[in-house]
Amino acid sequence: MNIMITGGTGLVGRHLTEALTAQNHHIYIMTRAPEDNTNTAAVTYIGYDHSVRQLPVIEAVVNLAGDSLFGYWTDRKKRGIRHSRIDVTQQVIRMMEQMDPKPNVFISGSAVGFYGTSEDFIFTEKTTESGADFLANVTAAWEQTAKQAEALGIRTVYARFGVILAESGALPLMKLPMKLFAGGRIGSGEQWLSWVHIDDVIGLLAFCLFHEEMSGPVNITAPHPKRNKDFTKVLAKVLHRPQWLPVPAPIVRFVIGEMSLLVAKGQYVLPHKARAAQYTFIYPYLQEALQATEGS
Repeated sequence: MNIMITGGTGLVGRHLTEALTAQNHHIYIMTRAPEDNTNTAAVTYIGYDHSVRQLPVIEAVVNLAGDSLFGYWTDRKKRGIRHSRIDVTQQVIRMMEQMDPKPNVFISGSAVGFYGTSEDFIFTEKTTESGADFLANVTAAWEQTAKQAEALGIRTVYARFGVILAESGALPLMKLPMKLFAGGRIGSGEQWLSWVHIDDVIGLLAFCLFHEEMSGPVNITAPHPKRNKDFTKVLAKVLHRPQWLPVPAPIVRFVIGEMSLLVAKGQYVLPHKARAAQYTFIYPYLQEALQATEGS
């Protein structure tokens, strides 16, 4: 199968490319600088201005492009977060409009931030109303842009990622204070963290690619979210470090600004569709998932 991926050089894109090429699929990675990468027998790098006529039949498209959320959210940073997701998605839609035949499936990245934050509600894919904060607004607009693929007759999936546990991304930042013997819960510690191991991210994306019953929003999260206070307790155990220095939420907000909602607030999200479709999680429980990242 020929599969086109945007954001293919990022964390999820790299892991997904490795998994799909191991299954003998050919990957076309769209990147701003294809000349900085070397094509292989299984991977071809193309620019965003690449002509559709120069491509073979593309059977699936996975859209993972978007600026990192990490960093102080200045107005400029927030514009970059929003436009990098929506503009690329719109460009991919235009490319798929020109394809004949059309791809069978379009998976577009999203995030559990769609739901907003809450310490009380349980969110599943049946939750249709988005939250009201910046990330919720961005993800809602992102999904609305991707929805244009449905009008083209393409099965469309909105992959709502939770906090991904991997060798890069959020987890190393969460580990650092604890490795320096200065880690602990953030604020009250009551906020929920809907996490997922990178292996299950890839497993679920592949599941969505090849199972036609998967469409619409799909929560890419493990089935057992943890409160921040419990997450840090398990992380301390895995790292063999004490968990003794709580960080007041106001300090977090002062240091990293609006981005603090990623750690000082949260949401309890369940992967209802994945479980209903009988996807088998590799790491359903946090301790095993964290131990696996330490061994990677």
